[in-house]
Amino acid sequence: MKRSRAIIRFMIAGAMVLVMCAAVTRGNGDQKSSAVDEVFADLTKTGSPGCALGVYRDGQMLYEKGYGLANIEENVPITPKSVFDIGSTSKQFTASSILLLEKQGKLSVNDDVRKYVPELPDYGQRVTILHLLNHTSGLRDYLVLFEMAGINIDSVTTGDDALTLIARQKALNFAPGSEYLYSNSGFFLLSVIVQRVSGKSLKEFAADSIFTSLGMTHTQFRDQHRALIADRAMAYDPNEKKDGYVMNVSYFEQIGDGAVHTSVEDLLKWDENFYSAQIGGRDFLTEIQERGKLSNGKTISYAKGLMVTEYRGLKAVRHGGSWGGYRAELLRFPEQHFSVACLCNVGNANPSRRANLVADVYLGSLMKAKTEKKDEDEEGKKAAVSATQPTAEQLKAYSGEYWSEELGVAYRIGVGDARLKVTGIVDRAGLPRANNFSDAEIRAVGADKFSVGDEDVTLAFQRDGQGRVSSFTVDAGRTTGIKFVRETR
Repeated sequence: MKRSRAIIRFMIAGAMVLVMCAAVTRGNGDQKSSAVDEVFADLTKTGSPGCALGVYRDGQMLYEKGYGLANIEENVPITPKSVFDIGSTSKQFTASSILLLEKQGKLSVNDDVRKYVPELPDYGQRVTILHLLNHTSGLRDYLVLFEMAGINIDSVTTGDDALTLIARQKALNFAPGSEYLYSNSGFFLLSVIVQRVSGKSLKEFAADSIFTSLGMTHTQFRDQHRALIADRAMAYDPNEKKDGYVMNVSYFEQIGDGAVHTSVEDLLKWDENFYSAQIGGRDFLTEIQERGKLSNGKTISYAKGLMVTEYRGLKAVRHGGSWGGYRAELLRFPEQHFSVACLCNVGNANPSRRANLVADVYLGSLMKAKTEKKDEDEEGKKAAVSATQPTAEQLKAYSGEYWSEELGVAYRIGVGDARLKVTGIVDRAGLPRANNFSDAEIRAVGADKFSVGDEDVTLAFQRDGQGRVSSFTVDAGRTTGIKFVRETR
């Protein structure tokens, strides 16, 4: 009897310890959850769009939550099941499709792109599929080309539109393999290659080879602007002129560089594949995360649709996305088997920063101390545009109409309010295109050189043997060296 009572007391004591441990665990979990919720507190005000969050550990959903509204008009809240356009975070699925085709023996990443896309000009140097995957091709970014060619960002555009404009380019930004410069053209062309090699669109191939196999039932490439997607969050930008928001969803139909729609719950299944190797196998996982190398031997941070880097001393594999009012980040810490997915439907959400802060909550004790970034030298920026501004009379020398064969449009340059202006963009027939630079102030930054508004765009004018302005070249970040020649009437 005494022995029975002793056993009972032992069992009760053990149960109390378990209860106390569970309470401590819940307490720690509650503290972490509260800290995470604080990261998104600004998105919980009435009428605000927001983000869906998924925190993954060891293949399980550690924490998931929605903040803000998926649809402001209908007052529909964001949930972990909400579906978002993840923009460039899609690139890893395009890269995966290419590597799966390579495993099937249908292509090699060392193949010349023109083997599959003969529409491209012969640049005198081989551009390979691997160059496209690593952003080392030198191809001009077609989204920048669209903007420069007067394509309205709110218009419907197709894969044919993108391919036609890319194929018009007579030069590269740099020799293939010599530099790294992010270019959406490369990943769009990968979608073309997938279709021509497999006989399926990228949407179909990814669905058959990746999404269905992993049970990602709410994930797809969206290549039709009229397609309906269940549980889709609409996208918004803050209204610049007053309080509130304006709709900003995309009607672009070309894919490869973006256009995957998915949820944080589905992304858990994809994220876990980087440990299980269910799709592709171990060799596939090694190859997709292999960082690119330049021709000079330097290794870059970009792999194939993924950035392989560090965050506060921990190895991190990540990629962000931005399109319309959608923003996304998928951040993985492979050595901790821990990831954060943050999908948002408002243009100023900055999910990369929020994902970092969420990672801090859970992994902070393993991380190096934070270092404060130095502020940019604003005085240096001001100095860059402090060149003596030409007079209105001097600016008249630049006025005129300039034709670009590569863009298929002419820019009309005029003078207004003692500043140069892009007064119009027209096609060869003189029909107007969208003037995406109509409100931009053009300021001198040097002799015959001007900056355009707040954008990373410069115009460098050239003169003929008589000193007359005869042409200009545009550099615009991911697209450089676009030539415009003055029309003579």
